[in-house]
Amino acid sequence: MWGHMDGWGPGWGWFAAVHVLWWVAGAVALIALVRWAIQRGEQGTAAAPDRALDLLRERFARGEIDEAEFEARRRTLGA
Repeated sequence: MWGHMDGWGPGWGWFAAVHVLWWVAGAVALIALVRWAIQRGEQGTAAAPDRALDLLRERFARGEIDEAEFEARRRTLGA
């Protein structure tokens, strides 16, 4: 009814706005962190098959594996 401390003292004043802004900033930071982590995870999984296929091609080019093994492993990678 009277506000902070039953009318004794200055009340919440500007601190109420600062308090709300503090929580909003925390929520925005948390959302940004989650989005960053998700995007980082997606980039890591997309690059892995490409890297594996590149290594497979290098091994085939150097003659370390024959064509049959190259094709079998390429199919396993889904490329």
